[in-house]
Amino acid sequence: MTASLTLRPTLYEELVPGGGHTSFVLKRGQLLRITDLEGGANVSLLLLNAAEKSERLNLPDTLKCQHTAKLTAGHCLYSDMGRVLAAITADTCGWHDSFGGVLNAEEVREKYGAGRYQELRNGFYRNGTDNLLVEMGKWNLNLQDLLMTLNLFSKVTVDEGGGFQFESGNSRAGDYVELYAPMDCLVVLTALQHPQDPNPVYSPKPVQLTWHRVDSDGISVLCRTSRPENGRGFHNTERLYI
Repeated sequence: MTASLTLRPTLYEELVPGGGHTSFVLKRGQLLRITDLEGGANVSLLLLNAAEKSERLNLPDTLKCQHTAKLTAGHCLYSDMGRVLAAITADTCGWHDSFGGVLNAEEVREKYGAGRYQELRNGFYRNGTDNLLVEMGKWNLNLQDLLMTLNLFSKVTVDEGGGFQFESGNSRAGDYVELYAPMDCLVVLTALQHPQDPNPVYSPKPVQLTWHRVDSDGISVLCRTSRPENGRGFHNTERLYI
């Protein structure tokens, strides 16, 4: 269940254009809604403890402790310290990929062509590695800190031979995912196509970001109770604020 947006104080809104990137601290008790405006979006996301940036998203632990490779509403995004960086409290898309990572500049050239600034100006072809590093540099982070990324709105399945298969059409216009922060969380993201998206044309989609203040106990109950591990993860997180 998700409370109506009309009942929530809206703190701020921001448009991230296709190919764009941004970073910010999602403060404890805030909720971030990320909306796919046109359908077919992909958002590559990094999460870190805003107060101690050596603590960051650990996707293997996130998947193992919740016994899933399919992240959606009711799941938590864990740090390497066993704390909940963010909780997925609502999700109309239903599947978010934790395997694909991001492309670098050479891989983008191989897939889409040159796409240089000299010819295309602000429409030049961007890549996930550089976009994330630009934002990370604002927080005194660098390449060694670029570890695991979660790809929101993208669905990747595993076939009988063990190969990854990108499922087109997973996200439609208006689909959204909501992340609740039980701790101050540094969010770094870029809106670029998934590395396995078979579309040969460079055409990243825009997303809308909306910040809300919510009732922390009510909004997080699904995630806290979906697995016993999540209750312990929230407990570990709340100890930071005793």
